[in-house]
This record gives sequence, C-alpha cells and structure tokens, in this order.
Amino acid sequence: MTLITHISDIHFGSSSFDEDMFLKFVDEINDSKTDLIVLTGDLTDNGYYKSYLGVKEYLKLFKHPILCVPGNHDSRNVGYKTFEEEIGDRNWANKIIDNNTNKILLLGLDSTEPDLDTGRIGRSQQKWVEETLCSHFTENFFSIIALHHHVLPVPNTGRERNELLDCGDVLKSLVDHDVNLVIYGHRHVPYSWKLEETLFVSAGSISSNKLRGKILNSYNTYEITKDKVEIILNQSDDSKIVLGNFDRD
Repeated sequence: MTLITHISDIHFGSSSFDEDMFLKFVDEINDSKTDLIVLTGDLTDNGYYKSYLGVKEYLKLFKHPILCVPGNHDSRNVGYKTFEEEIGDRNWANKIIDNNTNKILLLGLDSTEPDLDTGRIGRSQQKWVEETLCSHFTENFFSIIALHHHVLPVPNTGRERNELLDCGDVLKSLVDHDVNLVIYGHRHVPYSWKLEETLFVSAGSISSNKLRGKILNSYNTYEITKDKVEIILNQSDDSKIVLGNFDRD
C-alpha cells in the first residue's frame, strides 16, 4: 500500500492562520505511515518574501517528504518567483514505486496567474502533461495530478468564482488520458467527485480559520493499493470520514 497525505491552504502570514491547529496536524501526520505529503498551494497569504521564509520553518517540522505547488495567494507580489527560490519548482513530475508492485506517477501543476485569483493551466503546460502521461501509459502507473485551483465546482462554497479559466479543456484532457486521481485545494472545502473513471478530490484548509459554516480544518489521505483507492477525510475533531472507496480498473 502507498499512503499519500494531501494538505492545503496554510495561509501563513494572515491573521486567520491558526498555529495551534497547524502544529496539531503536524504531530498527527508525523505519527502516520505516510509515504509522501502533497501541499496544493496557498502556503502563504500574500506571497511576501518574509512569509515564505516563515512558512519554510513550519514545513521543516514535517518528517515525511513533501511536494508543493503554488496557490493564487502565493503568486501575489512576485511570489511566484520567490516560490521557485525558496520552495522549489512550480511544476514537476515524481514517481513512487512500492516494491515494484504499486507504481504511481504524480504530476504537480502551477495553475496560478500573478496577482489574480483566477487560474489557468495553459496550452504548453497541458501539452507537457499529455506527453508525460502518454510516455508512461504502457507501464501501468497510477496517475495523480496535483494543482491548486478546482477543476470541478465544489459544493457548499457559494457563488462560483476564482475558477480555472481553461477548466473545460483541462478536464477533457485529464479524462481522455485516463488520469486516475486529481487533487486540489483553494476553496477550503473537502469533497470528492467521480467523472468517467477519474476521481476529483478537493481538500479543506489545514490551518486557516476562514471556513464556511460548520466545516472543520482538515486534510485528506489516499490509501492506494493494487486493487483499491480509499479517500479519508481527517478532521480537527479527530474524526475520520471516508470520502470514497473505489476499485482500481
């Protein structure tokens, strides 16, 4: 089994950042058997250089490897450049091979536009995704795409806004290329959809208190075996809810 932890929307540098909540989840995740942490954006609230330096210190508290993509807040104030300098590449490809029995291809995409809340993948990045997926098609990899903006609308988030502007083209590309799992954050609301044979999963916020209604701070975990994918919502009240349990084709 491969266990991937999905966190999102820290918003360090904002008055809404809850340090105690963040540290609670750090301890919980560090005690887990996760193989990898994926952070889908909004590490900072404003993209300022000092905010990046501050959030880096918090990320060092995690004991497991972590991969990040930027969020719309991270790309403010030339923060997209600082992200590359202090965090790493804004898009990337990573492979996980578990004893040669569970092979996972994980692609991270930068969906942000400088100083805008809306997002876009763009033709060149979409082409790179398609070529990378095609080059691994015959190797039976379980494919995961990680980005910040939501590809499908998220229920209980009010009026639709700040969406991925080219989501129609991106959505068709992901489904046509048999992507197994697409994960994102942005709306601070956890939810899962299944469209065709692709799972689309939104994460809540791990540490921002800007939450809708009775939604709690949370993170997702994905338990991936040769036969199944189980999506677990881990909430701040220590409850764990199954968001989905799917057979692998």
